[in-house]
Amino acid sequence: MPEEQAARRVRVVPVVGWEMGLGVEDDIARLQPGEEPRFFSDANVGCFTDAGAWTTLSAPFRTFMDGVPGPRDTEQLADGCERVHDESQQADLVTFWAESGGVVWLGRTKTGDVAAIVVTSGMPGAKA
Repeated sequence: MPEEQAARRVRVVPVVGWEMGLGVEDDIARLQPGEEPRFFSDANVGCFTDAGAWTTLSAPFRTFMDGVPGPRDTEQLADGCERVHDESQQADLVTFWAESGGVVWLGRTKTGDVAAIVVTSGMPGAKA
């Protein structure tokens, strides 16, 4: 039987500034005035991970059998999200549902650490 918890500690860190999250090959200098670096997805699923651990952590999602995704050893999270952990690199990959064309925003603390990640919907006129 799982242990019950009467309380949960939550650490709240204030965000002092926001910046657009960029992919490995994104270059802010190539954007035209008013453009935003959007991400695009074939399957309406996005993910966050350390770029150095990408090959290892994304491997379970690149296994197909007869054109269908194969079984994978991932941790199931709320809302259909998944997590893969690589102990050797101390890195995680976490998936989330996302509409193609969204923008990623990073909220940073006064020390420059990431305190929040917000992903907007790629649907025209949709709110974050």
